[in-house]
Amino acid sequence: MLQEYQTVTHQFEPVFDEHSKVLILGTFPSVKSREQNFYYGHPQNRFWKVLANLTGCEVPGTVEEKNGFLLREHIAVWDVIAKCDIIGSSDSSIRNVVPADLSRILDHAPIRQIYANGGKAYELYQKYAYPITGREIVKLPSTSPANAAWQMERLLEAWAAVKENLG
Repeated sequence: MLQEYQTVTHQFEPVFDEHSKVLILGTFPSVKSREQNFYYGHPQNRFWKVLANLTGCEVPGTVEEKNGFLLREHIAVWDVIAKCDIIGSSDSSIRNVVPADLSRILDHAPIRQIYANGGKAYELYQKYAYPITGREIVKLPSTSPANAAWQMERLLEAWAAVKENLG
């Protein structure tokens, strides 16, 4: 069955507070994340496992646990895109982008560093957000199951930079 483009608007809020030290940006929520109404909802996505490992915490399970974990660890999470046309969860299909207003976080939290969860988030940030924010972003390998070339050990090594900015 051939999937078609859908115009989709980001349906859930960014996670941050006045103590958030790092901002991790994805591209746009996957179908699974949209179903769960929270970030990185695909069971094979390694985002939660990577962050739990880096911080020495248990892997959060529920949306409430994930939200609490992020705030406790001073990690802000959002996406570069507020609205776009997309086929399913395919980042490579994204078009007609409306960028997210990152000032909602950057004006209210002492963010030390912004990280992109994957190359597409980095590319979209550079195109749509950097001209507005003037803030550099660090590209990290995607935690998506589609990034199978990066085994967990390599991901943890690359993502260790996040931990350095949390202390």
